[in-house]
Amino acid sequence: MSEPIRFPTKIAVLLRDDLASWQRLNVTAFLVSGIANAVPELLGEEYRDADGTAYLPMFGQPVLVFAGDRATLLGAHSRALARGLRVAVFTSELFATGNDRDNRAAVQAVGRDKLDLVGLALHAPRNVVDKVLKGASMHP
Repeated sequence: MSEPIRFPTKIAVLLRDDLASWQRLNVTAFLVSGIANAVPELLGEEYRDADGTAYLPMFGQPVLVFAGDRATLLGAHSRALARGLRVAVFTSELFATGNDRDNRAAVQAVGRDKLDLVGLALHAPRNVVDKVLKGASMHP
């Protein structure tokens, strides 16, 4: 087995710790799609099995998932924006919508400081992500 690779950046998802299991999975999936769109160079090459069947490419580095309470999430959101980072956000209202248009309208209807955040995702240098996610713990 080869030596583990240490990436200069982190892809991180922070989830509010009171979400149901299905919500955690759903929010994570939606949030990482934002990272893939914003930073397509993070995607590796497509996969192929021994029979030559092609599969979609995935991130070339791990996605780390963290958890925290509402205050931890709000603090991380504030620190990320203060550093000029682009983040993907998921608010509680998005559980009641069924499409992208309604999702965007639900976020746009609420001011930044009043968003009921249940998750966010970011990609940045390792030390920056560590500072932004201060107080969060690895998701169990």
